[in-house]
Amino acid sequence: MRAVALDAPGTGYAVTGPEGQRLLYLPPGGAPAGLEEPAESYDMVLLDVVGRPDALAKLRAVGAAGPTTDVVAVHLDHDVPPGPELGRRLAAAGARAVPDGATLTVGAYEDVPDVPRRTLVLGGARSGKSVEAERRLESFADVLYVATGGSRNGDTEWSARVAAHRERRPGSWHTVETCDLVPLLAAEGPPLLIDCLSLWLTDAMDAAGAWDDAVWAERGEKVLRERVRELTEAVRSTRRTVVAVSNEVGSGIVPSTASGRRYRDELGRLNARFADECEHVLLVVAGQAVVLRG
Repeated sequence: MRAVALDAPGTGYAVTGPEGQRLLYLPPGGAPAGLEEPAESYDMVLLDVVGRPDALAKLRAVGAAGPTTDVVAVHLDHDVPPGPELGRRLAAAGARAVPDGATLTVGAYEDVPDVPRRTLVLGGARSGKSVEAERRLESFADVLYVATGGSRNGDTEWSARVAAHRERRPGSWHTVETCDLVPLLAAEGPPLLIDCLSLWLTDAMDAAGAWDDAVWAERGEKVLRERVRELTEAVRSTRRTVVAVSNEVGSGIVPSTASGRRYRDELGRLNARFADECEHVLLVVAGQAVVLRG
């Protein structure tokens, strides 16, 4: 047994069994401090996945928690969501919970759901969809946050929205502002969080001249269809973990203009095609995530 230094009060313990099985225990609210890359991953890790997802991220960053590590969430109190919702959140982090008093066998195979490789999170305005998407990757240290909204000079309200998003993301994440998603999906690299597809579509429709009825009829629709096809094919073939956010606008008021109705219709089509390529699809309503697939 070896003590493990933490970034909070308390002590963690790394335990090696007589046959070489390796277990790591972290106390409530603690994450490792000064981790070095181990010779091999732990067979089992017991930690506060809900309260300190960054602790799991740190372990993954150095290879201490790998694809075969059995990650068990402990220190679960009354502040965690109940029943199926807890299971869903833990599964998104590649972890599981067990009943009090359960006997755990280090090194034994456990049927823990794999972290979905491609996820689409849908929702209306202020539904909590971005928070849900961020939560799905908060146990990974190196995430590329792809902001498709860009900057808007002189729009202080928009700047405040962007700042709020940045402040709640883990400090280890990186941000890029672009609507050029296909090269990112084709490249090797850390998980991508794309927020959001609705703003990507706005940019794509701008480039296609989709707001002009004559241009739309002549060539705009064809150009946009090609952009969407390229995007969905890139999602299908990507090797990266991807979580994408999009607005669900089809249930609201019918827009009063032809261009508004065109945007609504095209976003519905884009969401449907993107969802076809995802293993996991969620709809967030009033802060509650409803699983549509996965």
